[in-house]
Amino acid sequence: MGIKIVSEKENPLLKRKEICFQIEHAQTGTPSRLEVRKAVAKILRTDIDLVYVKKFETKTGAFTAVGTANVYDSVEQAKFVEPEYIIKRNVLMEKPEEKAAEKEEKKEGK
Repeated sequence: MGIKIVSEKENPLLKRKEICFQIEHAQTGTPSRLEVRKAVAKILRTDIDLVYVKKFETKTGAFTAVGTANVYDSVEQAKFVEPEYIIKRNVLMEKPEEKAAEKEEKKEGK
């Protein structure tokens, strides 16, 4: 998976960088949002908690995904500016097996 920053714009009012990126993924399917966050954070040499992927999509029949992301100066600023649904999309999700195991532990504990 290769990532390329297409454009980068500084937004001092919202204390963030607005990034447009392009991802080549010829050997695999469309990467997950977590993989994209990690790749953008690595390219920009910043913490993954400061990167919020707004959107990205792969056009039908292509092996290139295009998207946008915001990179904030601080986590507090990100939580203040970003809508709740974007924050939820970018949070690390638990695997379904882990959730099932937690439910079983709670049942056994009762």
